[in-house]
Amino acid sequence: MTVTHLNTPFTIKNLELKNRIVMAPMCQYSVEAKDGTPNDWHYIHYVSRAIGGTGLIIMEMTDVDPDGRITDHDLGLWSDEQVPAYKRIIDEVHKYGSKIGIQIAHAGRKAEDAVTPVGPSAIPAGPNYRTPKPLSTDEIKQIVEQFKQTARRAVEAGVDTIEIHGAHGYLVHQFQSPEINKRDDEYGQDYAKFGVEVIQAVKSEMPSDMPLILRISAIEYMDGGYDLEHSIELSKKYLAAGVDIFHVSSGGEGPSGTRKPGNYPGYQVPFARAFKQALQVPVIAVGMLEDAKLAEATVASKDADLVAVARGMLVDPYWALHAIQAVKGEAAPPKQYERAY
Repeated sequence: MTVTHLNTPFTIKNLELKNRIVMAPMCQYSVEAKDGTPNDWHYIHYVSRAIGGTGLIIMEMTDVDPDGRITDHDLGLWSDEQVPAYKRIIDEVHKYGSKIGIQIAHAGRKAEDAVTPVGPSAIPAGPNYRTPKPLSTDEIKQIVEQFKQTARRAVEAGVDTIEIHGAHGYLVHQFQSPEINKRDDEYGQDYAKFGVEVIQAVKSEMPSDMPLILRISAIEYMDGGYDLEHSIELSKKYLAAGVDIFHVSSGGEGPSGTRKPGNYPGYQVPFARAFKQALQVPVIAVGMLEDAKLAEATVASKDADLVAVARGMLVDPYWALHAIQAVKGEAAPPKQYERAY
């Protein structure tokens, strides 16, 4: 029997995954009622990836406040009334041997449909964005509390892990970016302070044996944007605050400057490797890893512990089964599909 790394189980704390494949969070912009509550589209979307063999599914960016959504068609978990709809999805995913987490976030200055977007400073995200209102200290504390309450609801819904979105130019990222955060108070003097407070608040609602994931942009692409040294130093503070796994991406903070994203297969894997080496903790690599052999090599070379696939899973709900079959020569589909394998 062929030994593969992609199909090797992975365990951290009480999270036991049957393989190293992660479905990356991808906004569906499909909440037609605009109430933040997942509907049948989300149910089918996530459950089909569980049937497709994914080890860990991370539900798309789920916002802690109605005005923290990118658009009014995004998910939210700011009310106890929303919990049952998430629980329905999570319970069904579990039936097929997959684990499922949720990415919680606030869009900050990138909240397109908010009446008044907010951020650390009055700097818009780009030429097509409105200027955000700088958050007061009291408002920052209120958002930290919103993250805490959203984490409580996620745990109540039955998630296996929680991911805080600290990447792609959303609010946690905005506070950690020297070119976006121009405050002169304590939240500007320490770029990790807001993120640390969010992490501590979320951890306070999680079972002690549930791992916490943080998604982070390792570098920025705007002119004057931060580099790996900055993100790794931030992440040392995040690690001390309670992060167990880093999901390493890049960019998203605004229009690219002289430096551009690689946009070739595996272009972000070196960032994941750098985080793993510097922090000595598990990392998730992401970014154009749809090729099964590249995903296998990323884990086999120990550049990352897990690989996250985004667009590849939009194209193919059964990407995990097909990838394992490609590198191993066989797969273990649900019994209903065995005749096709």
